[in-house]
Amino acid sequence: MRFDLVDLKLFIHIVEAKSLTGGAQRSHLSLPAASTRIKNLEEYVGVKLLSRGRQGVKVTGAGETLLVHARRVLRQLEQLSGDLQEYASGVKGHVRVFANTTAMSEYLPAVLRTYLVSHPNVTIEMQERLSPDIVRAVEEGMVDIGIVAGNVRTEGLEVMPYRRDRLVLATALSHPLADHSSVDFIDTLGYDFIGLPEASAIHNFLKRAAADLQRELRWRVQVSNFETACRMIEANVGIGVLPESTATRHAGTMALRIIQLNDEWAERKLQICVADLGGLPLFARKLVSLLVEDGLGRQD
Repeated sequence: MRFDLVDLKLFIHIVEAKSLTGGAQRSHLSLPAASTRIKNLEEYVGVKLLSRGRQGVKVTGAGETLLVHARRVLRQLEQLSGDLQEYASGVKGHVRVFANTTAMSEYLPAVLRTYLVSHPNVTIEMQERLSPDIVRAVEEGMVDIGIVAGNVRTEGLEVMPYRRDRLVLATALSHPLADHSSVDFIDTLGYDFIGLPEASAIHNFLKRAAADLQRELRWRVQVSNFETACRMIEANVGIGVLPESTATRHAGTMALRIIQLNDEWAERKLQICVADLGGLPLFARKLVSLLVEDGLGRQD
C-alpha cells in the first residue's frame, strides 16, 4: 500500500478536532475536498476509518491503528527533516509540549526563552494538561515532550527527572487556618477556595483529590492566574492550593500564610517523558537536553 502524506495529515487533524470541518480547516482544505480524500482513503484501505454522528466524528478500531502509524510516519519524517536541516542554515522545526500547571507557570518560561534564542526558526506549541492525559498524548504521538507530576504510570516511555515541588495551602494572615503549620487537605474543604480556570490542570487535580475524599470544593472565585489568586487570598476572599515555589514568590510581596499540606500527593516529582528520545528531531532532542540540564542544576 502507498499512502499520501496529505491524507495522513488530514486524517490526524480530523481525529484531533473530532470534526471533519475542523480537520479540513487545519489542513487548509475545503470541506468537499477533505471529505473526498477521506472517502478515497477508506476505499483504498477497504475499511471504515471514521464514523460520523451528531456529535462529530469518532475514530473506528481500524482508524485507531492508522492513527498510531500515521503519527509515527510523520514524526519520523519530521526527524529526518530536522536532522538534515541542522546541517544547513536556518533550521526550521516545530516542537509540541504538554506540561502540568507548575511547569507551565514556574519553570518552562525561562528554559524556553534560552532555547528559542539559540533556535530562532523553531516554534513551540505548548498546552497545559493533567499528567495522565500528558502520558497518553506522548504514547499516542500527539506531542513530542511531556512534563508530568506525581505517581503517574509511565511504562513504555523514556523518563528523565526534572524538578521537585510541593503543593501548599495559602491563606490570609487573619484566616482561621493561618495559625496552623500544617493541615490535612480534608480539613480545608469547609472553607471557600480561590481557583484557576476549569481548564487548568491544577483545578482538575484538586477536584479529583476532593472527590477521592467524597467531598466537593467550594469555589468562591475563579481567576486566570496565580498572581490574581494570591491577591484574592491576601484579601481573605478564600484560600488556595498552590505550588510552593509560586506561593513563596508571591509571599515576598503579599501578606500570605503558607501552610504545609500533610497529604502524600502534595510532594511532587516532575518528570520529562518522551516516547523515543532517539526518534525525535535533533532540535527537539536539544530542548530535552536543556530541560534535563535545568533540572539537574536546580534540584531542591
